[in-house]
Amino acid sequence: MDIIKSIEHEQLKNKIPELKVGNTVRVHVRIKEGNKERIQVFEGIIIKVQGGGVNQTFTVRKISYGVGVEKTFLVHSPLVEKVELVRVGKARRARLFYLRDRVGKAAKTKEQIGARIENREIVIKEDIVEEPVAEEVAVESAPEEAPAVETQEVTVQETVDTVKEEPVEEVKAEKE
Repeated sequence: MDIIKSIEHEQLKNKIPELKVGNTVRVHVRIKEGNKERIQVFEGIIIKVQGGGVNQTFTVRKISYGVGVEKTFLVHSPLVEKVELVRVGKARRARLFYLRDRVGKAAKTKEQIGARIENREIVIKEDIVEEPVAEEVAVESAPEEAPAVETQEVTVQETVDTVKEEPVEEVKAEKE
């Protein structure tokens, strides 16, 4: 596997919510203020979903005190705690930018009649559950065969060399 893909694979969440354009969602976001951390909820309509893999994002729009507010969230961000489905909307487009020009009830999507509100999740990485390995393994009884090669015990003996140091006589070169 490529190095970049393996690093990206570690960053992916195990399960992500099924995001469809037009749905009304409640996004729980972790916000850090100073040394305190809290969760803030942002509720609105998904107007676009783009990208894939680690870089997949979705944009949520809501109207707050008469002003339109849009936020773009990374699906695999550790700051996005969870995404709840509030309402299933009916959309016939991939991007709902036309909602930016609308005000009031016209800025909402129609609700799909008879749609169940289910928080469906797409499994990206399956949880690997390690099962304890049984120490005793049942071996089928088979007729024993003679080993092909006989094994012999090898004994290692240490040999110690003793070296006697003898004084070396210096040789003086005579001048000629």
